[in-house]
Amino acid sequence: MRRRTAPPPSPLPQRDGVDPVRVRLPGDGPWATVREHLAERFGPERAEAVDALFAAGRIVGADGRAVAADTAYAPGMFVWFHRDLPAEEPVPFPLEVVYRDEHVVVADKPHFLATTPRGSHVTETALARLRRELGLPSLGAAHRLDRLTAGLVLFTVRPEERGAYQTLFRDRLVRKVYEAVAPYDPGLALPVTVRSRIVKERGTLTAREVPGEPNAVSRVELAEQRPDGLARYRLVPRTGQTHQLRVHMSALGVPILGDPLYPEVTAPGPAGDFRRPLQLLARELEFTDPVTGAEHRLRSRRTLAAWSSYDDRGGGRARDQ
Repeated sequence: MRRRTAPPPSPLPQRDGVDPVRVRLPGDGPWATVREHLAERFGPERAEAVDALFAAGRIVGADGRAVAADTAYAPGMFVWFHRDLPAEEPVPFPLEVVYRDEHVVVADKPHFLATTPRGSHVTETALARLRRELGLPSLGAAHRLDRLTAGLVLFTVRPEERGAYQTLFRDRLVRKVYEAVAPYDPGLALPVTVRSRIVKERGTLTAREVPGEPNAVSRVELAEQRPDGLARYRLVPRTGQTHQLRVHMSALGVPILGDPLYPEVTAPGPAGDFRRPLQLLARELEFTDPVTGAEHRLRSRRTLAAWSSYDDRGGGRARDQ
């Protein structure tokens, strides 16, 4: 199998911890110019934005020089540009580093902060924040947590080592433990191992369980219960399907507090509303470092608000924030 040639280094620096967009022109196609390809690639609704980038000289080639809109199409050519970033509501919670060495950074992510730039969340992401705050422009994510889930995320310092750490997650060599707050059901026999087949289709908000060979396995244990009808659960995923723990808890009849998608999709709150975080926390990460051989067992310092804010004296229901 022919090995793919590595792309040249970016001629543009990061901006606010965010890499420029890199586009490689396909090997063949009907386009006469670079502009024609980019306009088709990004769709008619962005054609004016593409033209504005060309007019401002913001689309550059590997030599860092501006590429003109009428530049002849060249198969395999690379171009770079910084897109105009959306206005983002700052996530007003700290992003703490729980471990750092010359190879990895493990951060304790707050609720509402995306792990990596995607869609409307770009500069307000854990990756962009850490790049800026730690002065590590080459930092990359070895895996991701949902934006609404808090807890431990592993980042790699050296790009050439990133694959080794990603392989740990792919091969299920990382032990992950989560905590969740959800209703208590005395009729639910725990602990239980849930096995199902979960699919998530592109463009849909939710994942769903379907018939077929299981691809998602989660162990659910009861850690503690309270008189207010809530319980704290210990969740150990054996696989890593999208929204897996949220889907499994909902299927058991004890959906996680603050979940806007399961069991039913609710209307999104206004921008800047951080009052009801999903009560799910990536509490522990345990792995053997593939580069150094060191054994790591790391623990989040965060607490779930619906559990920690409970007033035992008043016997009232826990608050979500």
